[in-house]
Amino acid sequence: MSRYVDNRKERIWQEEIIRVCRLLHEKGYITATDGNVSVRLSKNRVLSTPSGLSKGFLTPEQLVVTDLEGKKIPSYKPASRDPSGRALRLGSGQASGRSLEPTSELLMHLEAYRQRPDIGAVIHAHPPICVALSIAGISLAKCLLPEVVVTLGLIPTVEYATPSSPEGAGAISELIANHDALIIQRHGTLTVGKDPFDAYLKLEKLEHLAYVTLILRQLGRETPLPPAEVARLLQMRREKGLAREGEEEDFCASCGVCDLAVGRPRSGSTPEDNEEELVRLVTREVLKELGKLGA
Repeated sequence: MSRYVDNRKERIWQEEIIRVCRLLHEKGYITATDGNVSVRLSKNRVLSTPSGLSKGFLTPEQLVVTDLEGKKIPSYKPASRDPSGRALRLGSGQASGRSLEPTSELLMHLEAYRQRPDIGAVIHAHPPICVALSIAGISLAKCLLPEVVVTLGLIPTVEYATPSSPEGAGAISELIANHDALIIQRHGTLTVGKDPFDAYLKLEKLEHLAYVTLILRQLGRETPLPPAEVARLLQMRREKGLAREGEEEDFCASCGVCDLAVGRPRSGSTPEDNEEELVRLVTREVLKELGKLGA
């Protein structure tokens, strides 16, 4: 691949990161100099936001390229231009990516890329409702919203680790292998996707789930989806190719979808058997609501 093509590709991703950073800032998912975004440029190159600057006001030349060990490497730095096309000098409050360091949470991003060759981008943000619920000990690993069950599955919470420390990468290491969205206790969220905008949309959905959960808590009616419906949604999740290894056990523990193995027919069972099992599960949940059975 020619250097021209490399530069053009990097420029496209620079613009995408800047667009997503502005969305994060406008939505209040990051404040001040918080948050970070990265994209996988190639097998051994990652483009990330810099440390110490507001992500809502970044320019493309302030992004930093590293290898998968976190070492800075040369990158394409286009000149900023005014509307007439004339090149601009950087202002006193700006700095070039050549003089900036990558995000202090880079190790967490790099761990995600090492664990998941399929992902192309990582976002770490501080959405306020997600953060508040994590401090209050309220889990989002529940079957409340059908679209979340299908697209994100269950959302685990990672135990607290000191921000910007190697412990952060270790904390997410095991869970990021099989999840596209994580809550980091007291510290925010980590979402991954095929590109920065995909990871951003997952963050939006995650904070929406947190908002709905908060309202349900205030209303005293945090009613989950019936297991039979969750089984159908998980079938849709599998058909879309979104199911992850080991999630059957998680859905069994959190949402009661156990006997059907998240919608799969039991070994040796007939369609009639599975239909009866669905009816049994629904009946059990109804009886629970009526107080006829223990939780």
